Amino acid sequence: MLFGDEHVRKYRETGGEVGHDWQGVSTLLLTTTGRRSGRERTTPLIYRRDGADHVIVASAGGQPGHPAWYHNLSTDPEVTVQVKDDRFPARARTATEEEKARLWPRMAEVWPDYDEYQTKTDRPIPVVILERRD
Repeated sequence: MLFGDEHVRKYRETGGEVGHDWQGVSTLLLTTTGRRSGRERTTPLIYRRDGADHVIVASAGGQPGHPAWYHNLSTDPEVTVQVKDDRFPARARTATEEEKARLWPRMAEVWPDYDEYQTKTDRPIPVVILERRD
């Protein structure tokens, strides 16, 4: 998570004018459905475009386990994404090994800490592709 609930609130209030650009990177809001609670959960995440898709990384800062949002979308891949003032439904999926081999360096170019995070954990950090579903 970047700066949490405050980031989400300001992003939504301003249509991304505050919050989309964060520490030199672009962020989106990912809303998943809690796998246990059934409640919507929104997380600000660094992203990069790949054609029509948006790409995010389930790094959790290199923690041993996947972030909660990744577990949520693994249970229910139908998510909502907000990029600036554009809010849309999407289907989330974990990149294949071939896709990850291509996308990981592109994501690490945007946020070099991803490479460091991978050295901190034994789990393979997933790359997630968000496919717009309008």
